[in-house]
This record gives sequence, C-alpha cells and structure tokens, in this order.
Amino acid sequence: MSIPILSIIGKSGSGKTTLLEKLIPELKRRGRRLATIKHHSHPGFEIDQPGKDTWRHAQAGSDQVIIAAPDKIASIHRLQRELSLDEIAASIQDVDIIITEGYKRAGKPALEVVRAVNGLETISQPPQLIAIATDTALDIDVPQFDLNDAEGLVSLIERTFLR
Repeated sequence: MSIPILSIIGKSGSGKTTLLEKLIPELKRRGRRLATIKHHSHPGFEIDQPGKDTWRHAQAGSDQVIIAAPDKIASIHRLQRELSLDEIAASIQDVDIIITEGYKRAGKPALEVVRAVNGLETISQPPQLIAIATDTALDIDVPQFDLNDAEGLVSLIERTFLR
C-alpha cells in the first residue's frame, strides 16, 4: 500500500509554512506519523553552514554527504536531474502520510492557502483541490476552513487519507 501524499500549495507569502506548523503538531497529537517534503523550485540550496564539516565534504566534491548523530540523520545527494515527487516519496517509509509544501504541478491532492491580501484566485481546482484554508469566503465548491482551524483541517485529512 502506498503512502498518501497531500500537497499544501498557495501563492508565495500566503502562509503555507505557518499552516504546516499548525497541522504537524495536531497530526502528532492524534498519533499520526508523517513526513514532510519542501519543494524548492530554484537550483542550489544549502542546509549546512558554510565552513562546517559536511559543507566542506560537499564543496570538495562528494556526491552524497551524510551526517549522523544519536538522535537524527541527514543525507544530501547531488542530482543529475530533479526527482519527481513520486520518486522522492518512494524512499520514505514508516509514516502514515507525506505532506508537501509546494509541488503544485505534481497532480497530487492539494490543500490551498488563500489570503485576501494575495488575491482570491486559486492556483488549483477540483478534483485536485480538496480544501482551502483562508481568511475570507471564496466562491468555489470545496470545503473551506479558517487559517487557524488545524483541528478541522486534520479531521478532513484523516477522513480523506487515513481511514
């Protein structure tokens, strides 16, 4: 059985990360195991501090750098091409759901964050769009939740993906 994937999408500055910061603890409170994937649409990013050992390993040319500690592990791989969301998700195990931030073009079910200040147009439509988290009512036929309604959103996520 494959792990369900939900993408949190929205215009830049709409509050996708802030919403995820509310959904993750509510899912954990309900005993759910989850993985998150952040889509960075531009080449090149550093998760390590310049000058630190792992950064130095990568700068020296290592194709894969792993840092391991007693409580966590991180791995950085150099790629010849961008991996699809499905390729990335295939490497994830032991979780109930994968939630992405971004990947609006991956064709996965989406929860869109819409703020009036950013415009009322959605970037997705049903059936991909399963719900909207918003600060204003929209004229679209999908469930709409307040931006702060983590409990309601997680209940929808559970009904839709985690039966």
